Amino acid sequence: MALVSLQDISLSFGGAPLLDKLNLEVESGERVCLVGRNGTGKSTLMKLLVGELQPDSGRILFSRNLRVARLSQEVPASLEGTVYDVVVGGLGDLLQLLARYHAVSLQVAEGSDPETLAKLAAVEEEIEIAGAWQVQRQVDLVMTQLKLDSEQSFSILSGGLKRRVLLARALVIEPHLLLLDEPTNHLDIESILWLEEFLLNSSQALFFVTHDRELLKKLATRIIDLEGGKGTSWPGNYSNYLRRKEEMLHAETVQQRRFDQKMAKEEEWIRKGIKARRTRNEGRVRALFEMRKQRLDRRQKVGQVRMEISQAGLSGKLVAVCKEVSFAYGENRVINNLTTTILKGDKIGIIGPNGVGKSTLLKLLLGDLQPTEGTVRFGSNLEALYFDQQREQLDEEKTVFENLGDGNDTIEINGRRRHLIGYLKDFLFTPDRARSPVRILSGGERNRLLLARLFARPSNIMILDEPTNDLDIETLELLEDLLADYKGTLLLVSHDREFINNVVTSTLVFSEKGVVQEYAGGYDDWLMQRSGTELSLAPEQKSKSKGKKKEKPSSQKPRKLTFKERIELNELPVALELLEKEQKQLYDDMADPVFYQGDSNAVPQAKKRLSEVDSELKELYARWEILEMIREEEIIKNGKNL
Repeated sequence: MALVSLQDISLSFGGAPLLDKLNLEVESGERVCLVGRNGTGKSTLMKLLVGELQPDSGRILFSRNLRVARLSQEVPASLEGTVYDVVVGGLGDLLQLLARYHAVSLQVAEGSDPETLAKLAAVEEEIEIAGAWQVQRQVDLVMTQLKLDSEQSFSILSGGLKRRVLLARALVIEPHLLLLDEPTNHLDIESILWLEEFLLNSSQALFFVTHDRELLKKLATRIIDLEGGKGTSWPGNYSNYLRRKEEMLHAETVQQRRFDQKMAKEEEWIRKGIKARRTRNEGRVRALFEMRKQRLDRRQKVGQVRMEISQAGLSGKLVAVCKEVSFAYGENRVINNLTTTILKGDKIGIIGPNGVGKSTLLKLLLGDLQPTEGTVRFGSNLEALYFDQQREQLDEEKTVFENLGDGNDTIEINGRRRHLIGYLKDFLFTPDRARSPVRILSGGERNRLLLARLFARPSNIMILDEPTNDLDIETLELLEDLLADYKGTLLLVSHDREFINNVVTSTLVFSEKGVVQEYAGGYDDWLMQRSGTELSLAPEQKSKSKGKKKEKPSSQKPRKLTFKERIELNELPVALELLEKEQKQLYDDMADPVFYQGDSNAVPQAKKRLSEVDSELKELYARWEILEMIREEEIIKNGKNL
């Protein structure tokens, strides 16, 4: 049964429609993931489903008595009170009753005088009559599972804890349809694992947007790809979606190429003029006008992000040496006796729960904080960049252009001078968007702007604190490739497990009482070493603190296609088709006796070109086979992980 049905929904905010006659349904029990580039309308579609926005045309049909809850990307500024107040704030009529019960329970805990006990009994009786005990148990269960302190003030919580509270607020009403907009943003890995398990075992239908590919692989039973205002439905898991979409894009590219070739021939014909005006050719003219209209109406695919990191001179071999480093805020020791060595070219992931001290460790390694005990010694010629997860480096009142240019119209990237507008286009900012204030940008756009700002500055050490939040998957994969090829040193804080696996060569993991332990490899390697399912580390892997660089275990997972290789694989069939056509034409020419009666140089030139085409075809087919093998291994791995 369809819980919600969208029929011919259109919506625009001036300019091209964001949603263009969109049709989709969400069935009971489904877990539907909405994917698409930043700015294609995913969050807008969520707002339509909860009634925060109304479509320009079309209609939305809901099943009777449907309960819908939504977790938004941003934390509402209007929320205040204790954690308990915020969590139960979505319960409607039961809110006041449960709030009274909670307040009286606290009074009883402080002192059980007869009057207070009588109040508690009266409230309990009202709850019994209203049938609200089940709701109270759900509130207690969710808050316990998310490890929330009911009496903490909501306003003083970190961004990650606020997201947990809002998730609890959405879950306590036990909705039939749960809308999750980037639910893993600012959650630590422990909370993400709990969320996965909770959602897999829940009965409600899910409609969610996420950049976390591990969450997507485990949860989604259907994927809707939003592009150009339209939604394409792909039943099945994520690996099935990737495979079938690649096939569709290839077929679409070939079809559009043939259409453009036919249209070019018709344009050449009509330019001859007088023949086109004959009565018997009027139908052909009308057909050409229709082709022009189709070509004009074709919605172009959203452009690709083109990132480039500005490289500084090489740092010294030694980047930082931590010797018995400890740091405490008053009596709270967050880092305890850390000894490690960071060398040039290391790519280190930092893993741990929210609030454990990851950002503190980064500031110690940046030199912004001094250790309470121990020493941090830095290497020479270090030029560091710091990506702040709160994006405090951006001035919200200034435009995108002003935030990047600092009063200049041009910028220098790796020795090349570029105009800011052209550079911002590489990060998918149109000229109009480049002149917009930062405060109106989406979370993904702000992340892209901060990356554009940082990558324009030369560096040989990069410190990234949660860079993946709000980025779409395609941009995320490109960022992975850039960081994997980065020649400098990388320190990365992230809760995105696949991102860590694909980028880092070692990890620093926070455990109890501020102890930070070091492991070779990424997130999966840490899990294996922690659980004891992997053999003990080889001596050279154990000795990094003595100055030797760790390498990934030889048993690492098969590598995935890079962003450039995916583009190459998509373009190979077209290149092969063109070469095969040229080969056939050369064979046909050389089979014609007239060919040998012409220019004497034509025959050896044709033979030479035929040999070159044969060689190119052989190389391209070999390359295609290699890329297809990598893609198949990736699909098989993804399927096993589902």
